[in-house]
Amino acid sequence: MGLSISLLFLMTLLFSDLNVIQSATTEYTTLIYKGCAKQQFSDPSGLYSQALSAMFGSLVTQSTKTRFYKTTTGTSQTTITGLFQCRGDLTNHDCYNCVSRLPVLSDKLCGKTIASRVQLSGCYLLYEVAGFSQISGMEMLFKTCGKNNIAGTGFEERRDTAFGVMQNGVVSGHGFYATTYESVYVLGQCEGDVGDSDCSGCVKNALEKAQVECGSAISGQIYLHKCFIAYSYYPNGVPRRSSSSSSSSSSGSGGSSSSDPSSSTGATGKTVAIIVGGAAGVGFLVICLLFAKNLMKKKHDDY
Repeated sequence: MGLSISLLFLMTLLFSDLNVIQSATTEYTTLIYKGCAKQQFSDPSGLYSQALSAMFGSLVTQSTKTRFYKTTTGTSQTTITGLFQCRGDLTNHDCYNCVSRLPVLSDKLCGKTIASRVQLSGCYLLYEVAGFSQISGMEMLFKTCGKNNIAGTGFEERRDTAFGVMQNGVVSGHGFYATTYESVYVLGQCEGDVGDSDCSGCVKNALEKAQVECGSAISGQIYLHKCFIAYSYYPNGVPRRSSSSSSSSSSGSGGSSSSDPSSSTGATGKTVAIIVGGAAGVGFLVICLLFAKNLMKKKHDDY
């Protein structure tokens, strides 16, 4: 009876922690929004589908090596241009895990449209069939603002200062920057092939939209065609954040500075994995000892 209770407790603890690990590793794959062209492409010969499949395969393969990649596939009549970009603080492994989900999601959410964009919290994918009408890089695609507001507390002044720091940082970071200023966490990223000057202008535009659209909301995300920004206010301090340190990036891949507070979830997941591994090992040893003890007792009783 004691053995069964011990085993049940250990298994409950193990699976509970495994659920923590699973939720930690999927934080960057949350769907933010989708953008689908209204027009489906006509594909009686299957050439568009082949070109699209080849493009998806190329993007997923490259996501193991870089955080931004743009390519063109197909013939002159079936040309498709596509790209992916991962958040600047993701590892190559996490970038691949994020991007590898996007082709299936694009097909599921948009079908065979002439253009599609799927944005997850850690990466996005975009493709366009040749001839698709272009939009301004400053066009707002999506916004979300926190439900809680804290007007009149000095928050907006701190947020705006943090915005200024981030706008400068995204230029020095060549396309990606994240930092914390007086409990306001800010993050900005531009598409990997956007130059520093245009990136600064795009981020400035996004920040101005955040001020207007979100007002005194304690958090917000603004996605423009060529850049996006996000901010969160933590009155009690940003939880488990890394110290801010700017780092340079390779061309087109996006650099990073301080980590997103949510990225600390990944470190937590690794720590839990180590604990679970140790607990499982100790638990297995305890079970073996209890089993041996019960077996010896049974033999003694038989004699």
